[in-house]
Amino acid sequence: MGLIPTSFPDCVVAIGAEGTEGKGQWVASGFFFGHFLSTEEEGTKTYRTYLVSNRHVFEEMSKAYVRCNPQTNEPARVYHLSLEDPNGKALWFAHPDHNVDVAVVPVDFNLLEKHGMQASYFRGDTHAATTDKLVELGITEGDFAYVLGFPMGLIGGERNVVLVRSGSIARIRDALAKASNEFLVDAFVFPGNSGGPVISKPEKLAIKDTKSQDAAYLIGVVRSYVSYREEAVSTQTGRTRAIFEENSGLAAVHPVDFIEDAIQQHLLTLGDRAPTSRTRTKPVLERIERIRRRHPRAYERWTQEEEARLLGQFDAGCSIQELGKMLQRQDSAIRSRVRRLGRIP
Repeated sequence: MGLIPTSFPDCVVAIGAEGTEGKGQWVASGFFFGHFLSTEEEGTKTYRTYLVSNRHVFEEMSKAYVRCNPQTNEPARVYHLSLEDPNGKALWFAHPDHNVDVAVVPVDFNLLEKHGMQASYFRGDTHAATTDKLVELGITEGDFAYVLGFPMGLIGGERNVVLVRSGSIARIRDALAKASNEFLVDAFVFPGNSGGPVISKPEKLAIKDTKSQDAAYLIGVVRSYVSYREEAVSTQTGRTRAIFEENSGLAAVHPVDFIEDAIQQHLLTLGDRAPTSRTRTKPVLERIERIRRRHPRAYERWTQEEEARLLGQFDAGCSIQELGKMLQRQDSAIRSRVRRLGRIP
């Protein structure tokens, strides 16, 4: 009996960094996440995809390495991921609160699909449970959870094999009340687990006044283990001579709410040109060509003249649909640009 959807482990990747003597080191975990954009006329959902991990993972790197498995039985393929542009500007985006250790990197998931990778991504609208959703589900202390990742550089052999550890939620009420930016899971995590996902465990049985859980959800991002510190004090001077730090067995986890907050930092810099991913696998050029048959200006850079016309007509009372036809763009692009220009929240 499987309790984790088969696609969830395929969302998780090992993240590597340049080590000594030019050799790569696998230092952290991450996962692909789809920010929901829209549902198109034929019912296909559109997502913008990101690699999610921790701020501290990306801070000291100009580039990273990501390992993905092919759908065939071939060895895992390593992809280089630029974290800076040629001018040294960061291409990753962190949560605006430095106490929240969550960061995202935009990725073109269509490329992985084109290369035949056995990769998937958590859909933000269906797979992720925000704190409000957790309250609705009745998640509380004592509920079981899984931590997925690649601790201590254990990435498998020739192919990625994600490690799954089980535990239970140790403290979460303060996070659910939005009084804390993290909750605690009673599960051992180690260096390399940072940035990995935490998944709730489905439970059909429930005692009176509690709720059963019929689905697994992405509920958080591992920050680190909670350390236990002990001091050795000199009997002669009364001063601390040494500090011993150990893994307490508790993992600090940020709720998934902060993933969307970090993504918003990226969306503030965009128009409608960033690549998106779809729940159906279709070549991106074919999709763009099909969309442009209905919206000839789709995915084209906005000009100052277009923006001025957009704002003038919007202020004159034109609807989003009317503006879309007038400017030959998708309704979602019109809405995004009007929001970016400050006319709607």
